[in-house]
Formats: sequence, structure tokens, C-alpha cells
Amino acid sequence: MNTTDHNADLEVFKAGYLPGLRNDEVRWKRLHLGTPNDALTIEVPELSTDQYKILSNRIRQASRAHLKSWPVSDIIRTIDTAIARLLNADDPYRQAMERLLPRATGFDTAMVRLGLNNYLQTFRALQLQRFVAEDFANPKLLDEFQARAKGGWSKAIGPELLVHVWAGNVPALPLWSFVSGLLVKAGAIGKISSAEPIFASLFARLLVEVEPRWADCFAVVWWQGGDPDLERCVFAEADVVLAYGGNTALRAMQDRIPVTTRFLPHGHKLSFGMVSNTALSVMRGQATARAAALDVARWDQQGCYSPHVFYVQRGGPVQPLEFAQFLASELAALTAKFTRRTLTLEEAASVAGWRERHEFESLRDAGHRVLGDATQAFTVVYADAPQPLLPGPLNRCVLVVAVDALQDVIPLIEPQRAYLQTVGLAAAPEELLALGDALGQAGVTRICALGAMTSPEAGWHHDGRFSLLDLVRMVDIDQSAELAAERYTGYEL
Repeated sequence: MNTTDHNADLEVFKAGYLPGLRNDEVRWKRLHLGTPNDALTIEVPELSTDQYKILSNRIRQASRAHLKSWPVSDIIRTIDTAIARLLNADDPYRQAMERLLPRATGFDTAMVRLGLNNYLQTFRALQLQRFVAEDFANPKLLDEFQARAKGGWSKAIGPELLVHVWAGNVPALPLWSFVSGLLVKAGAIGKISSAEPIFASLFARLLVEVEPRWADCFAVVWWQGGDPDLERCVFAEADVVLAYGGNTALRAMQDRIPVTTRFLPHGHKLSFGMVSNTALSVMRGQATARAAALDVARWDQQGCYSPHVFYVQRGGPVQPLEFAQFLASELAALTAKFTRRTLTLEEAASVAGWRERHEFESLRDAGHRVLGDATQAFTVVYADAPQPLLPGPLNRCVLVVAVDALQDVIPLIEPQRAYLQTVGLAAAPEELLALGDALGQAGVTRICALGAMTSPEAGWHHDGRFSLLDLVRMVDIDQSAELAAERYTGYEL
């Protein structure tokens, strides 16, 4: 597998996957990632509108022949084969990802390695079967017309061309929608992010190596975000556009998408944790803080599912301030194990400003404390008084807020209803359903255990929506057509 070119000491990765287009037919733009001491240059394709139209037609034709006609079980087996290779440390594609992703994104090498293992396991065959079953009680709806209990027949048909617009805040993020598109048998064009153009490029090439008949069924491309003419051209070719990004960028995209094209945006989200005093016994307190620290440290809070605030209930043997101290201790241990990525000047200024604001507040309010040294690669702030849910500066900065009862958290989060996503919860069974109902009413779409916030289960309802059902259209044959057909048989007299 040739993924890079070497020019003196400069490593160049050629991103994208462009079926039917030779490299010399494409204009390439260079992006510079990494650090001055470990530079990584990425070449991304800049296609013309005519090339996008040719590519779209090629993908539509190929997907009709080699995706639409396949049983979904065969598609799952093919994906599983590719994922198994990526879970093999000796596979050249996996080795390329482990070598290139930390350099491109700045994330710790061990964090990338362990994060990939954890993430990829949710795309094995058994998990994908659950993924399909989550949205389709009868998965054969994706293969052929199935009888309905009330009469008639139905079939689920995926788009002929699905356009993905991927974000790059977390490595391998494109895999979720890439696989979702394959499961509904959609031809696809995926736009990689300038911040992480590697995973989708390599995954597309690996899929074609595993199943050569899929060679023309998808493409991985790049364009400068916000190019109105190019986006109108690409989106006009699509049946469905699935996009991740900032809310401003998504609003601009929506203005460029035809009204007849389905648009599925995933914008900024806000997540947090809740800790009941039942999880704060002498024996459990430290372990609960350790699970919370994992959610903070993984991907340096860059994911939409990463916590910004922990609301901790008073009344347990371990009080909220002690929990905050345990959390700081666990983050210090994790920082020694997983180095925080090097911050940009803007990120460093945001972290410093957030810390300074809380240090100033601690001078005014004795119940407000900043834990840890400013030189450390994390900050834990403790607040003894109620605090509304607000986004922090990311990069391992988290606020711990003491509350008398977990139900008291609901008014603090409701103003963020439109942005709520994941809650990491540590609570007893008798609390779970009541809290779940209150959180759901407030706008939360996912509740999981502390320590699992950054690891969604296969088939989770991303932002409260269906992963596969939103991509398909249902075709119904009414019972009237079935009954009328009997009049036209050869044996009807």
C-alpha cells in the first residue's frame, strides 16, 4: 500500500479516493499539518464542477450494480472484513493510521491507538446486525419487498447518491456515516475535513481492496468549505446530504441545497455528567471520579459527547469538593499516560481566559475553587453554588458543581435544550428511569454510564434521530394493487 510520497525530509500523504480519475487529471492542493519538528503535508484533490458531475454519474451507476443488488448481510460481511483488518496491528492500513493520525491531529499516539480499537469494535458484524435491527424490525426490508401485517408490501430504498460532509475534530469520525450509507446501499461522495483527511481516505481504499466490485461505488473528496458554486453543484447531484459541522456553516449549506434534497445536519452539541450521592461511597468515590476523568481526557473533549460540567449531589460519604479533588488527581494520572495535544494560540488563550475568570470568582466566593496548577495540562474548577450549563474551553477543562438533588439540575440545563446531547450518569437503579425521563423532557438524547460518554453503542440514535431510517425512503405496494393483480393472472377466467 502506497499512502505517501517522500520528498527529502518532507512526508506527503495524498488524500482522497477518486474512482475513474487519474492523479494527473486532478489539481492538488497542499495542506500542512503536524508540527515544525514533525511536519506532515497532505495533498487534497480540487475537482472542477464537471469532474464532480462525471464522478456522481459513475457512482450512481456502480452502486445500482454492486450495492443495490446485494443482500445487506453480504454488505455487513464485507465491512466486517475491512474492520477486522483495521483491528490487526500488523495490517499496513492500521499501521498507516497509527503513524499518520497522531501527527495530523496532535492527539497522543496511545490515545489514538486505544481510541481506534474501542471505536472500531462497534463496527464488527454482530454490532452492525444490531445496528440494522435497531432501525428495521425486519432488516430484509432493505433487500426486497416485505409483507405488511395490515396488507400490502413495503421496501426501504437508500439514496442513489448520498453526500457526506465530515468534521475533523475527532479521528475516524467519518466511519459512522460512511458505514450507515453502505448499509442502506447508497452510492456516496464524502468530503473530508482539512483537520483530519486521513481515515476516510484509507478506509475507502481498504474497502476496495477487500471488495473490488465496490471500486466505483463511492468517492472521498475535498473542497474549500463555503465555496457556494461548488457546493451548489455537488448538493444538486445528491438525494441526501448528511453534514457535520458548526451551526453557521450548516445554515450556509442548507441555503445551497435544493428543496427536494433531504438535509440531515449535525451541529454543535453540549454534554455533561451527573453523579448521585449513591455513587459516592467511600469505596466507590475514587472509581466514579476515574470514570469521569476518562470522559474528559479522551479526545481532549473535542467530541460532541464530551462533558463540560459534572453536577455532583451532596449527602454522600464523598462530598462534591472531594469528588472534584479526586477528579483532578485522576486527570493528572491520565495526563501522564496520554499527553494532551499541543494547543493552538487561540485554544491556549481560551483555556487561560476561562481559568482566570474562575480564579477571579474564587477570590470573591470562598465556595468557588480552582484545583491544580496553571502549568498542568488540565483544569478542574469546583463551584459550591448552582451554575448553568455552559460550554467550556475544551482541552481537559471541566467544572464540578455541587447540587442538593439531581432533579435540581434540570432548570440549569433547560436553556440549552437545542444543544443538549449526552449525559454521563452515575446513579442507582431506582433513580435511573425518573432521571432519564426528566432529562429527556429537557432535551437530552443519550444517557450512558460515566466512562462511556465518548463510546456510543452501535445503533445509537445520534442527536435523537435514526441512523439508517433517516437515509431511506419507503416504497409501499398497497393491498389494493395486490388484490387487483389477481384479476390479471393467466388462470383468471
